[in-house]
Amino acid sequence: MSKPMTNASSDIVLRASHIAKTYEEGDLRTKVLSDVSFTLKRGETLAIVGASGSGKSTLLHIIGGLDTLTGGEVEVEGRMLSKLSDAERGRVRNRSLGFIYQFHHLLPEFTALENVCMPLMIRGTSIGEARKQATVLLERVGLGQRLEHKPGELSGGERQRCAVARALVTRPSCVLGDEPTGNLDETNAAQVYALMLELNREIGTSFILVTHDNRLAARMDRTLELHNGELREKP
Repeated sequence: MSKPMTNASSDIVLRASHIAKTYEEGDLRTKVLSDVSFTLKRGETLAIVGASGSGKSTLLHIIGGLDTLTGGEVEVEGRMLSKLSDAERGRVRNRSLGFIYQFHHLLPEFTALENVCMPLMIRGTSIGEARKQATVLLERVGLGQRLEHKPGELSGGERQRCAVARALVTRPSCVLGDEPTGNLDETNAAQVYALMLELNREIGTSFILVTHDNRLAARMDRTLELHNGELREKP
């Protein structure tokens, strides 16, 4: 299935311009990012690779509005995050972005269905409609028989598929994944990779995935390597 066509004016989902990040603690200054720029098109998949400690997760948190930057700017669908209040950034995250982490971060006291409903309910969707939409997506990721199971009753692969469903239930423009399969065995990792790419094609959501897995990176449209605080295109 081909990716959906879009108008040129709405083709850019996310733009990072000259991002810099320096941590300061007393007299100690640690520069993590120095001049990071890239754009992400609608429906595009992008891998960010680099050595451990190179700042990949920091970059992901900055472009997701979860961490502040020292310099530069991030635009999500034309909105500059640094110009927004905390509440406005929260709304952008809820409406335009989805997040998948290495550890699923599902709430243990709630069922799979309830966990996936939450992003919709945060944006004001009725309980009935949220349950309907969440059920459809959980069935799509193969968890239709596990709706009422809590995370502790699911396998590792099932928990991560539930996390993928939660990230995609709002149909965000972009999903940010931080080592989304890093805690899975090879078989489950391959299944989650395939699922994310299938949903990318079907829904048109863009993906930015931080990963150490060269096999996953090779399946993305583009791969950027973070080195010495800067991003460079990998062939």
